[in-house]
Amino acid sequence: MTHVVVIGAGQAGSSLVAKLRNGGFTGQVTLIGEESVPPYQRPPLSKKYLLGEMELERLFLRPEAFYAENDIDMHLNETVESIDAAAKTLRAGGKDIAYDELVLTTGSVPRRLPAAIGGALEGVHVVRDLKDVDAMAPEFTEGKRVLIVGGGYIGLEAAAVAASRGLQVTLVEMADRILQRVAAPETSDYFRSLHEGHGVKIIEGVGLDHLTGEGRVSGAKLTDGSELDLDFVIVGVGITPASALAEAAGVEIDNGIKTDEQGRTSVPNIWAAGDCASFPYKGNRIRLESVPNAIDQAEVVAENIMGAGKDYVAKPWFWSDQYDVKLQIAGLNTGYDTVVTRAGEGNSVSFWYYKGEELLAVDAMNAPRDYMIGKRLIEGGKSPAPAMIADPETDMKALMKL
Repeated sequence: MTHVVVIGAGQAGSSLVAKLRNGGFTGQVTLIGEESVPPYQRPPLSKKYLLGEMELERLFLRPEAFYAENDIDMHLNETVESIDAAAKTLRAGGKDIAYDELVLTTGSVPRRLPAAIGGALEGVHVVRDLKDVDAMAPEFTEGKRVLIVGGGYIGLEAAAVAASRGLQVTLVEMADRILQRVAAPETSDYFRSLHEGHGVKIIEGVGLDHLTGEGRVSGAKLTDGSELDLDFVIVGVGITPASALAEAAGVEIDNGIKTDEQGRTSVPNIWAAGDCASFPYKGNRIRLESVPNAIDQAEVVAENIMGAGKDYVAKPWFWSDQYDVKLQIAGLNTGYDTVVTRAGEGNSVSFWYYKGEELLAVDAMNAPRDYMIGKRLIEGGKSPAPAMIADPETDMKALMKL
């Protein structure tokens, strides 16, 4: 009987084992996770869960009973120490587990501030898993002073929750503008205005020099020489793929665990999916840090373990919730040279990224219709003329017939 072992009990791992069973796989399935709870949703952690609006059980991707009912052997609170690819075994919980097919869905880990600049002080938090959010939840009381380090989506979402709870929020971004790595200036301007309207102080083009405090953080000095008095800090400076276990096993690493079009790594019988895995995409190699990618890629790997021989064709999309704004992103804007603005009513607007005449991506703020149409156009390889997008009289539905 074929034994599939999945290391990493997150969105990708849970999706993969469910797909195996739903697809008729009758072999042995083992899911190993380091946390003490079943696989859960991460996006609500720093929003509804942190605000006390969602109970722990509602975070679970599937009821805990699902795994036993589907004959999935779930090992929680267990760390895989090593993989012996030649012997097709792994060591976890003090014992060796043999596998026929091994899937790495190990996810990613948050970047932390170096201890040398105060990163190890009490009151310095990252936002990644349940224990991170449980640790910071008591800090979110009205009037407290918080510094957010990093102006990407994680930092901005944390700032939105803190400001909504009545905290005094300062966000510092070392780059020239927030969201510089992932979005056009137009999107940066939109969210800067949104946050400042909610009382967040945003400082751009200035970095963190170091944190101060005896045992617990009490302040910060910035690279422009200014100083802040603080109660706590949230660090949102990105994540890195959790690829150390794979690398130690001899698996090739290239911006995460390198996989082919079907999810195979460089080592026979070892696959990878989700945040930890890079894969071919339009002549390049990319890694997508998103829930949709974790689900879709993991399901394709499950199908291929069952013999489908199917290539994974990514359809990138993302979202972010901040205050009363839902940002929805379709496509990847890499290489864009033009941004076209399509204004809506109130705070609704969408920004359309073009490279020459080719539509690459759409950022839609409270504009779900623009997002859905843009997503279908991009996935269908269709590119309306930029002037049509900018024209408020254009019938957007008609664009689908191009």
